[in-house]
Amino acid sequence: MVKEALHERANLLAIAPHLSYPLPIMLPIYKWWELPYYWMGIKMYDLVAGRQKVKSSYFLSKENAVELFPMLKKDKLCGAFVYYDGQHNDARMNIAIAITAARLGATVANHTMVTSLTKTKEEDGIERINGAIVKDLLSGKECEIKAKCVINATGPFTDSIRKMDDPSIQNICQPSIGVHIVLPDYYSPDKMGLLDPSSSDGRVIFFLPWQKTTIAGTTDRACEVTLHPSPTEEDIQFILREIKNYLSGDIEVRRGDVLSAWAGIRPLILDPKKENTESIARNHVIHSSDSGLVTIGGGKWTTYRVMAKETVDAAIKASNLKPKYDCQTDGLLLEGAHGWSPTMFIRLVQDFGLENEVAQHLANTYGDRAFTVAKMANLTGKRWPIVGRRLHEEFPYIEAEVRYALREYACTAVDVIARRLRLAFLNVQAAEEALPKIISIMAEELQWNKNEQKHQHELALEFLQQEMGQQVNKASRQMAQINFTGEEIKMYIKQFQSIDKEKKGFISVNDLRRTLKSSGEKIPEDTLHEILNEVDLNKNGQVELEEYLELLIFAGLWRR
Repeated sequence: MVKEALHERANLLAIAPHLSYPLPIMLPIYKWWELPYYWMGIKMYDLVAGRQKVKSSYFLSKENAVELFPMLKKDKLCGAFVYYDGQHNDARMNIAIAITAARLGATVANHTMVTSLTKTKEEDGIERINGAIVKDLLSGKECEIKAKCVINATGPFTDSIRKMDDPSIQNICQPSIGVHIVLPDYYSPDKMGLLDPSSSDGRVIFFLPWQKTTIAGTTDRACEVTLHPSPTEEDIQFILREIKNYLSGDIEVRRGDVLSAWAGIRPLILDPKKENTESIARNHVIHSSDSGLVTIGGGKWTTYRVMAKETVDAAIKASNLKPKYDCQTDGLLLEGAHGWSPTMFIRLVQDFGLENEVAQHLANTYGDRAFTVAKMANLTGKRWPIVGRRLHEEFPYIEAEVRYALREYACTAVDVIARRLRLAFLNVQAAEEALPKIISIMAEELQWNKNEQKHQHELALEFLQQEMGQQVNKASRQMAQINFTGEEIKMYIKQFQSIDKEKKGFISVNDLRRTLKSSGEKIPEDTLHEILNEVDLNKNGQVELEEYLELLIFAGLWRR
């Protein structure tokens, strides 16, 4: 299983080099007896990988480990092992696979749900599946699709499709929810991750550099299958507590540093062909029913291609198909990979006048299709950059990407902020701030009226609040307000409005400094900046009302 996964990892790095890349990951060692244990495991990993390993693993002394990962806690550290794995932009990889399939003849339908399977009775009296009834979730229209074989590759929803075939069967999917959080980039080095395969309760904990932030996780608990999984405050606090165990005491792990949080459902699968259903399959499982439904469940991102190959092979066998060719996907370059090179972004800067950061983002997101996106970019009206108006000043996403997303089957504002761009996953507050501009561009392209624009805005806000952790973030911030009475809150709202003389809806450092000076309050400049950084939860350099109330608590001014 490991050998197969390592082969597929090497293939993924080769067929989508703009989206996937090697990443060194550190395993800190805090007990001397763990050294031979981990050394043996990591060297076996290298041995199985053979020529397909990214780079050889190695051991670091305590001093060298701290030098490479300065945030690491030094107490009791014996040293660390570093091994290499792969990291990728998962949502973009999903889009690249879908578009590559479409270019090779597949028909791709977005926002479409199977409502039932259709069957025909054959001469031997057995009912065979011959298609499905599908519903367009945006228009509400239904249609029937005929097929020689139907493949059920629906992850957590595996059992709902299987029961359309046979309502009496037992469930095989054991859904488990995992939560990840995004923290500022200073929680990890730019090119080094950290992982501990056995945290305080036996779960894997990691924090890795990702899209110029730090992604940390994960949790693991049984859950119900839902279209809208969401993180809880308990999940977020667990991850924060765990990563605190690995970081230096100089770094304060703060709840306010959580920029975004989300949950995903792992479709752990029991093998229906085995009598013993107590153990969950560690690899993927493929099963063909008597009526011809081919189900693929389990597995992981790294092995998606070999999972697809084996599933199609099973479909060929189940439906007695006669393919013209053997599997062609091993080594097949994905959309954007053909003309990509590590220095391609320089041409984007030189040919179009894009900012360097924007050019790198486009090259590493769209590969050679970045030139198409750049051609769609509008003039900025500035001396530099010449083209490429940003959607949000803190992120390299540009307006042209919204227009290009519509060519990639994007239909809703949520599709854009979460599944084409990664803004919702990186910073939920920034995603909300960019929404009006994104919806305006989509309305222009798709001819949305005012009602539809409002509807899209409401759906996107609900998505950010429920699924991207905005609601639990706000709830944690509002806890600060319990220190005030109703009258005090009214008083401080008036105070906030008096400081915000320009009625901006926020106050800046200069506003606060000026007010404190005029009132005779003396707070050292370093302390002022430290307090502001603590309460500026969305890291936009502005203090909004909720943050201002929290500021008063931190500063202790309400006691006066």
